[in-house]
Amino acid sequence: MEKLQVQLTAILNLLNIKIFRVLLFLLIGVVMYSAMYTNVKPEKLNLDLFSVAERTIRSPITIEDKESTEANRREAVEKVNDVYRVKREYVQNRVDLVTSIFGSVSEVNAEAQKEIDEQKKTSAGTDGEEDVAAPQELTIEEKIQKLKTKLTTSETKTLSDDVFIALMQASKEDLQTAKDLTVTAINNTMKHSVPADEVENAKLNVEEELKYTSLNSSLKRAMIEIGRYAVVQNEFYDPEATEDLRQQAMDNVEPVRILEGQILVDEGQLISRDIYKKLKLVGLLESENSYKPFIGLAMLTALTLFGLYVVFNEMENADKKQKNLLIFSIIFITSVLLMKMVSLFDVFEYSEIGYVFPAAMGTMLIKILINERLALLQVAILAVIGTIIFNEGITGTLNVSLGIYILMSGLAAILFLQKQNRRSKILQAGLFVSVINLIVILSILFLRNSQYSGLEYGFYISAAFVSGIVSAVLTIGLLPFFEAGFGILSTLRLIELSNPNHPLLRKILTEAPGTYHHSVMVANLSEAACEAIGANGLLARVGCYYHDIGKTKRPQFFIENQINMDNPHDKLPALTSKNIIIAHATDGAEMLRKHRMPKEIIDIAEQHHGTTLLKFFYHKAKQNGHDVKEEDFRYPGPKAQTKESAVIGIADSVEAAVRSMNHPTHEQIETLVDNIIRDRLQDNQLSECDITLKELDTVADTLCETLKGIFHSRIEYPEMNKQKVKQA
Repeated sequence: MEKLQVQLTAILNLLNIKIFRVLLFLLIGVVMYSAMYTNVKPEKLNLDLFSVAERTIRSPITIEDKESTEANRREAVEKVNDVYRVKREYVQNRVDLVTSIFGSVSEVNAEAQKEIDEQKKTSAGTDGEEDVAAPQELTIEEKIQKLKTKLTTSETKTLSDDVFIALMQASKEDLQTAKDLTVTAINNTMKHSVPADEVENAKLNVEEELKYTSLNSSLKRAMIEIGRYAVVQNEFYDPEATEDLRQQAMDNVEPVRILEGQILVDEGQLISRDIYKKLKLVGLLESENSYKPFIGLAMLTALTLFGLYVVFNEMENADKKQKNLLIFSIIFITSVLLMKMVSLFDVFEYSEIGYVFPAAMGTMLIKILINERLALLQVAILAVIGTIIFNEGITGTLNVSLGIYILMSGLAAILFLQKQNRRSKILQAGLFVSVINLIVILSILFLRNSQYSGLEYGFYISAAFVSGIVSAVLTIGLLPFFEAGFGILSTLRLIELSNPNHPLLRKILTEAPGTYHHSVMVANLSEAACEAIGANGLLARVGCYYHDIGKTKRPQFFIENQINMDNPHDKLPALTSKNIIIAHATDGAEMLRKHRMPKEIIDIAEQHHGTTLLKFFYHKAKQNGHDVKEEDFRYPGPKAQTKESAVIGIADSVEAAVRSMNHPTHEQIETLVDNIIRDRLQDNQLSECDITLKELDTVADTLCETLKGIFHSRIEYPEMNKQKVKQA
């Protein structure tokens, strides 16, 4: 099953998303149209190329002339100019290059001075000895050779020896001034666009800016040569942006359409190739007197596809939209084909065989795997299709009774299935659907006020129960394949991931035991809070187990793992500490991806800190006098996208804060929880998920109750009192 999931994901990644969606919608339309095609029985039309039209023909539908549209799009694309982008990072790269050259010169001077100092110490230790050699200073040539070993081949080959001589002979103060002036000139020049044909002009700008400095001429020439060497092209052709503009130009082209009611050919007019193409495009060449059923069927199919497009287009997550569309397509097409197969038994004079069709199967699968809205849409479409497919072969008639039956059967399944992840409810839903089917059939039969034999009533009753039970059995049988094939996180999969013997959980336990205990505590808090607001508590629990897996990369840098050891952050700059702490979220997500963990678990690891601020290290950096920005001390995010991620983020902060308190009281816990939630709200950390203020109040109450149970008051035993007295 995992291999199937990997292969399916790879195929989806290779296909262009837009093309893939169009193909899926096209496939749905083709299956619908084909399934109902034989039930509308079209007739042929006699229209030939270069013949004379016997009457005026108008377009029955509005349709796009794709060839003309494509021609207009190609013309629009040709008018789009290429896009060039300035790579700002090149400025810093070239500044760093110049800084490293001057830094290497300083290093060589420092090393040379160190050798002289060591020689002096050696001379001082030989008091009384004659002929002690005076300290030998390195020659300029020797210093240059040392300098070249510290530089790259490109620098040593491009820059002349005069540059190195000037740099080595310069004083420390002049060298610093030369570096600052050169860096400033390069930055002033390269912060602007430097295309390929303007590189030489940019070099001249740097030269012009540097030649008026007050330094000596040799050092000035060295600065100019280094500055010219550092200036490079920073504007490059951007194929992606160009392609985006071209695509935008294509999208802005209005499609060329043949409008409904538009005259395609007048009476007595010759049918030319252009007219013939238009007649073919609107489908008038396939029928003369009975083309309307084709059009009606096409309109019905188009309306269905339009409804599906609107529903799927409203989904915000692109990856989820793609997967849900594929799942829906498979289930829907399977249901339509199964309906068509059942209808074939009409040949054997089983005119009411449609009541056996398991109408609730597709509805239950979509309700469980996707959502209730799509399930409602699917059963409504199936009901319409059923009225045509089960029309007993009479063109132009609709079997409304079967349509009502299919609609009510699907609605019954949706009403009974209240939760998507309760598999035990499916069989019960099948029995419930059977009862509803029976009631619907009997109501239809009674409304007809016809006489039926006992055998006929027996057939209808049997069909009602067969439809409901088979729907449940097929749903139970197909559900595991969809869950495995599409990576849908089922309850069974969550239970497997919660096993302490899972390699990643064992890794946390052995390498970061403090983090493991913290994760378990957060899991207890999150599960209770999620269940209180109707979210997936099991997903929250399992997500908590893995949310800090990134800490195993550097466990000793996190306080819960610092047992009998000093805090390494006390010896590190605030910026370094910040990078280490922030990295655990992205490192964790990357580790989970490598182990092919479910996307929901990865999202929790990535989102549980959102874009919150590392206040401690931010203020530490400010106190140390660093000019820092608040954005640099925030987690990269994204913010919580689901209720589960939001609750876990709150519980994570609450658990860490409560753990740092000594004997917290109930009032202190309540104040702490309220402050953390208020801080998250004010920081807009919950702005991208659908959790409500009322649900946040419920979360706060649940967290407080759970924490009170953990940090309840304990009886102080006499032995403890005696020990305290002795210590005093």
